[in-house]
Amino acid sequence: MDNRLILIGLHELEGVGWKTILHLLNRFPEPERLLTLSTAELTAKGIRASVAAQIATQFNRSFIEEKLHLYRKQSIQIITILDDDYPPILKEIAQPPWVLYVKGKLSLLKGPILGIVGTRTPTLYGKRIAEEWADALSRTGFSIVSGLARGIDSKAHIGALKGKSKTVAVLGCAINHIYPRENALLYKRIEQEGVIISEYPIGTGMRPGMFPQRNRIIAGLSLGVTVVEAAADSGSLITVDFALEESRDVFAVPGPIDSKQSVGVHKLLKDGAKLVTQVEEILEEYKHIIRMEELGASKKQSQLFTLTVEEDEIFRKMSNQPVSIDSLLEDGQFTFGHLHAVLLSLVMKKAIKQLPGSTYILA
Repeated sequence: MDNRLILIGLHELEGVGWKTILHLLNRFPEPERLLTLSTAELTAKGIRASVAAQIATQFNRSFIEEKLHLYRKQSIQIITILDDDYPPILKEIAQPPWVLYVKGKLSLLKGPILGIVGTRTPTLYGKRIAEEWADALSRTGFSIVSGLARGIDSKAHIGALKGKSKTVAVLGCAINHIYPRENALLYKRIEQEGVIISEYPIGTGMRPGMFPQRNRIIAGLSLGVTVVEAAADSGSLITVDFALEESRDVFAVPGPIDSKQSVGVHKLLKDGAKLVTQVEEILEEYKHIIRMEELGASKKQSQLFTLTVEEDEIFRKMSNQPVSIDSLLEDGQFTFGHLHAVLLSLVMKKAIKQLPGSTYILA
């Protein structure tokens, strides 16, 4: 049995984590020996007694074959750090996953990838930036990686799906577990058009530390990570920490100075993250790997959404649910004629759509 299958089998053993596998591989340069050793022989090599007993009693060819059959039955691909399909950039990090479980287009893991992360409770401004920028970056040849969480992550995935290079979703749970449940349809769409990955075997129960650990994979796959909105204690800042540790670029989108959702972003800017106010400032860092005509197309796309101060004020009040002109009049400082002119301009810029009954919705 080859080493990759042995590695998959070890990874499937309950209670055998990343460090334990490293320890075992260091102790046994020929991992196939683990299929035949007794508890005493394993402990003699310095393996913890509980792990040694588990390997000696459970770890065999039948165990591995049963696990492989389970994943084949659910159309889940498995790649290991020993495989050619494993993303080279991910091998560079301090703790690369030994095994990745994959649904979707595995080839997306080989292309250039940029991360977009942020708060789970974004403002309309944050949602718009995440979706539009992910779309524009995807059109230039970058896949967008994020964590399939609600908020900025979801908007980044949705935007990237509009482009040509699609999106990578890194789960903080087993690959057959959809969390949060509200993203079930998005999960299915990414499975069909993008790629979903997890390092957690089927049957792994959810634990608090799994999501922060997931963030190292997001950072590890990325050439650079853009933070759209993040509160002072946002989990997305953990991704930034991993990105910095792995010498990845960190970009920060500024927000209003009185917005709680931007406190963490502004701290990043003070600490030296690159301030970006348009997609081209990110693309400029990677112009050596994208064609200039694609950069021009991205600029043309972003210009469609350049808004005046008044347009931006109205745009922030829009959502995916219809908003009536009466509610906008009650909520703002505009006269009917002025408001109607601003709304018409937003419709012409394809930022919003007009629906019957003088209601409007995000385009």
